[in-house]
Amino acid sequence: MALQLGEIAPDFTVESTEGTLSFHQWLGDSWAVLFSHPADYTPVCTTELGAFAKRKGEFEQRGVKLVGVSVDPLDSHSGWAGDIEKTQGAALNYPLLADEDRVVADLYGMIHPKADPKVTVRTVFIIDADKKVRLTLTYPPSTGRNVDEILRVIDSLQLTDKHKVATPVDWQNGEDVIIVPSLSNDEAKERFPEGWDEKTPYLRVVRQPR
Repeated sequence: MALQLGEIAPDFTVESTEGTLSFHQWLGDSWAVLFSHPADYTPVCTTELGAFAKRKGEFEQRGVKLVGVSVDPLDSHSGWAGDIEKTQGAALNYPLLADEDRVVADLYGMIHPKADPKVTVRTVFIIDADKKVRLTLTYPPSTGRNVDEILRVIDSLQLTDKHKVATPVDWQNGEDVIIVPSLSNDEAKERFPEGWDEKTPYLRVVRQPR
């Protein structure tokens, strides 16, 4: 069964391109983006791994660690890393798990038999500092993931964890947000003394808190 939002991300210990990795210990008090690949030497995933490597600094600024996972062995990962650097212009700079025994794949529900019983699906997990799953996105093999969207979701999650707000459709960091309905107007006045634009009683738009 697939992991649900709010569940503790399962712990595991497997080999990676950066040595043995015990997930919860490695995570510490950071957030993480764990993203799976069906196999090494696949074209779409090659572009993704390169893109994440190029933008690792943007994740680090948000206190987020990157970790990839594939069911292929470690020596295969090493060869693939060379192709990633050669074709994408960025060397692998975060761990890539060698999940040969499908420990991680099974724990995280990455095997979808109706899609393909032999390989993992391409899923993104955003995991917070409390080790809770905050988002899952599952992609078909033909569609590359969007790094900008993953960063946007992290910005939204981290902002809304700190303030009683939600982010509207297509929101980007710095744009107006929505006061959550559970906050009364009196409570909202304390949090947002500059006021807000009340579109309806349940849709109160306010400047993004800093």
